[in-house]
Amino acid sequence: MMDSMNGWHGQLYRVDLSGHSFKREDIPHYVLERYLGGRGLGAKYLKDEVHPSTDPFDKGNKIIYATGPITGTSIPTSGRFSVTSKSPLTGTIFDCNAGGTFGPALKSCGIDAVILEGKAPEPLFLKITPDAVEFHDAVDAWGKTIPGTTRYLKEHHGKKVKVSCIGPAGENRVMFANIMNDYHHALGRGGLGAIMGSKQLKAIMVDAGERDQRKQAGVADPDMLKVVIKEINKRINASPVTGKGMRLFGTAQLVNLINSMGLFPIRNFQSATDPRADNLSGETIREEIMVSKTACYACSIACGRMTRTSTGREGKGPEYESDWALGADCGIFDLEAVTEANYDCNEMGLDTISCGATIACAMELNQDGRLPDEWSEIRFGNANALQEAIHKIVSKTGIGADLAMGSRRLASKFGAPGVAMQVKGLEIPAYDPRGAFGMALAYATSNRGACHLRAYTVGAELLGLPKMFNRFSFSDKPDLVVTLQNMNAFFDSLVACKFTGMGVPDDYYARALSAVLGSEVSVTDAEIIGERVYNLERHYNAMIGFTREDDTLPPRFSEPLVEGPSAGKIPPLALMLDMYYGIRNWDVHGIPTTEKLKELGISAGEI
Repeated sequence: MMDSMNGWHGQLYRVDLSGHSFKREDIPHYVLERYLGGRGLGAKYLKDEVHPSTDPFDKGNKIIYATGPITGTSIPTSGRFSVTSKSPLTGTIFDCNAGGTFGPALKSCGIDAVILEGKAPEPLFLKITPDAVEFHDAVDAWGKTIPGTTRYLKEHHGKKVKVSCIGPAGENRVMFANIMNDYHHALGRGGLGAIMGSKQLKAIMVDAGERDQRKQAGVADPDMLKVVIKEINKRINASPVTGKGMRLFGTAQLVNLINSMGLFPIRNFQSATDPRADNLSGETIREEIMVSKTACYACSIACGRMTRTSTGREGKGPEYESDWALGADCGIFDLEAVTEANYDCNEMGLDTISCGATIACAMELNQDGRLPDEWSEIRFGNANALQEAIHKIVSKTGIGADLAMGSRRLASKFGAPGVAMQVKGLEIPAYDPRGAFGMALAYATSNRGACHLRAYTVGAELLGLPKMFNRFSFSDKPDLVVTLQNMNAFFDSLVACKFTGMGVPDDYYARALSAVLGSEVSVTDAEIIGERVYNLERHYNAMIGFTREDDTLPPRFSEPLVEGPSAGKIPPLALMLDMYYGIRNWDVHGIPTTEKLKELGISAGEI
């Protein structure tokens, strides 16, 4: 077996759910050096082990939990972990990462990853310890909510266990079901919870043992790491976004800014500004429903918000995206209604973005007279219908069976595919691309479908981070998007929170990784690692059958907004795509060339 090394343990657990067995395997050192961990490690194993034609719900699909070389250290925001699989919503390779405390606990078991294979014959839990993987019957817990499942496991296996689980939405294979951990943290897009449900895996709990029994990966230069951490924290504290705005108002600090600039999507992207937006803002949340701030492991930003509605119900959020998707996108500006709907999604295990956007899609279909009478309550502005729709989605009863498919399948069923605001099947988040041309290109070229986190150009186009770009320019956006996509792939493989990038230059995390590993990692090295991850994902998607035709936006965005600060603007997507492919050294169909794959050390597969 490989001995522990700096940053990594060099081992994983491979778990056969069908046969209730596991084995410990070495991870080749060259794989760790090339892909780091998290997203990169998950992509490498999925590409090598899951055939591109595999149906996401087939037992041949795999779920890969992975930590990174900085997970569990004292580096700011280093508590994250990643999960990778093939998405039922998009059909693409898909990864999510989450904060909380689950990731550091998993790393403390002396492993860097867990690969879940097969399908359990009956519902089960896994218990991961430094020495073994245990299999436990989950029949009595099947049907429990996220909090109910977490409490059940802590009651039966000890309060110190960390829990990653699915709710009823995952059990019922809702296409946008989440995996949740630590009660409130979401691996929240693409339906990875539905994959767990298809494998009859209710939860994974981690018991790393007492502090002196835990297995920590080494740090090569602790003194240098302390210096770098001090500098990182200085910059987090000095940033007006991470040091002030998020601490005061959480992620929903963005509501008023995005609305004032004319790219806050209203009523399924039919407009992009509304005077009622302040009802959902971080300032209003702080004033009316906030109870306390929350932070993830090793994080001083504390962007999370514990809240309480007038009914006495408490929970976490809503965050900016949830606030928008369940609110403004549905034409609803009732903060309490949105908050209660957000609680429901978190407890049942639903992606709030896809959930709200799919309901908004249904509202527009209803507005256009395309839905039967039983859908009459699903209309813009009707807050009373929101929670009922969510519960029907979870149970897949009545209209919920159609909503549970996601917006692309829903709109196609009712004859209006253009009403679905999605890319590659993933619903577009809370930034209208007509108001920020970089986001148009970022959405279109994201490997997992419409995603703001693959290349958050809003930072540069609206916030001036790290410098200001004209949001309506286009010739400079392909370079910006490529750079951000590569660096974000690096961050997702460390695994670190992208919010730090709003205050901390990239080279500080390269220096932190250097101190952990004991070998120099430059910003150029970091970008090459990210580029390798991004190209491997793109190559795998190409083997599935994705091409340039999938790098597109809904037809709505070829029509200009008629009012607000972004009125009259249309992103020149085709032109930006040509430039983007050229920078990437992909062919005209958007497929990585043999030369590019060889340059990055990626083995080519049949396409």
